[in-house]
Amino acid sequence: MLEPVMFTGGLYKHDLVVELVEDLGGYILQKNVTQTEIILLILVPSEDLAALQQLARELRGELVRAPLAGTEVAVVTPTLAIHHLPHSACDIAEYLRRHGSKTNMLGLARGVGREIAQINEYETALINEHDAAVFIFGNFRECITKKESLYRNISVPVVVTGGPEIESKDLPYAFEYVSSIGRVAHRARKATEIGSLDRIVDAVGRALDKTRAAIAKDPLTTSPPRVMDAVREQVPDIEFSYSPLPIALNLNGVRVKLPFDAYKDAVKAVTFDEGVKLGEIATIKPSRMKDYILVRILSASETGFVF
Repeated sequence: MLEPVMFTGGLYKHDLVVELVEDLGGYILQKNVTQTEIILLILVPSEDLAALQQLARELRGELVRAPLAGTEVAVVTPTLAIHHLPHSACDIAEYLRRHGSKTNMLGLARGVGREIAQINEYETALINEHDAAVFIFGNFRECITKKESLYRNISVPVVVTGGPEIESKDLPYAFEYVSSIGRVAHRARKATEIGSLDRIVDAVGRALDKTRAAIAKDPLTTSPPRVMDAVREQVPDIEFSYSPLPIALNLNGVRVKLPFDAYKDAVKAVTFDEGVKLGEIATIKPSRMKDYILVRILSASETGFVF
C-alpha cells in the first residue's frame, strides 16, 4: 500500500529523495520550489517508508504524513451568493490545497432557503467524482440541521462545517462536523481561526484514511499514480491541456482533462508493461466536470489480478 507523505527541506541534494522514491517504486506527485526550499508530495510503499525517513534525517529535512496528497476534495457552498460564499470558503479550499489536496469549489444552484434548499442529480454526481466533500454552512444551528438533505445522498465522506457546536448524532449523514467556522467577513489570520482550519484538514484526512482502508480490503488492479504516468507517456496531447493539473489523481482512479469523444479511445488503449490495456482494467466514462475523461480502476475481485 502506498503511503502519502510530504518532504520539506533544502533544495540542495533533493534529487537524492527523488531517486530513492523512484527506486522504491513510489511516485512524486508534486514539486514546489520556493527559493532555497522544496516541498515534495510523495507516495511511497509503506514497507519502505523507514528508508525515506532515514534519508530525510540525513538531509536535515522534515518528512510528515500527508493524507490529503493525491486526492480531490469538493468544497461546497449552498450558493455562490455573497451571504453563502464568505471568506471562510476560500480559506478552507486554499488550506486543503496547501496540505496536498486538489480542491474544486462548487456553489449549488438551488441551495437558498432552509426549507426549500435542494441539490440536483448533476451536482450530486459531480461531487461523487471526488474523494471527499466539505459542506460549508453558516452560524444558525437549525439551518445546518435542516439542510442535511443537501448531502444525504452523497456517496463520498462529507465533512460539515458551521459556527455553533453541534453533536455528531444530530448530523447522522455527515462523516464529521467541525464547529467555529461560520460566516466571517475577513480572512483567517488568528491562531484560533487557523486552528479551526487544521481541524478541518484532520477531519478530511480521517475520512480519506477510512476510504483507503476500505480499498485495501479489495485492492485496485493497479495504482492510480501508475495510470497517471502511463497516460502521460502514451497520450502526448495531455501536455497541451490548458488545465494547471492535466491529470487529477483520485483514490480510485484519475481524471484526464482532455475532450472525452476525441481521446477516449486513446486512453482505453494505454498499455502497461504487463501487456494489459487500461480499458480492460478500468471503466472509462465522461466526467460531469466539463468534457473530461473519468477513469475508475476496477478492483481485484472484478479483474482477478493485481499488478
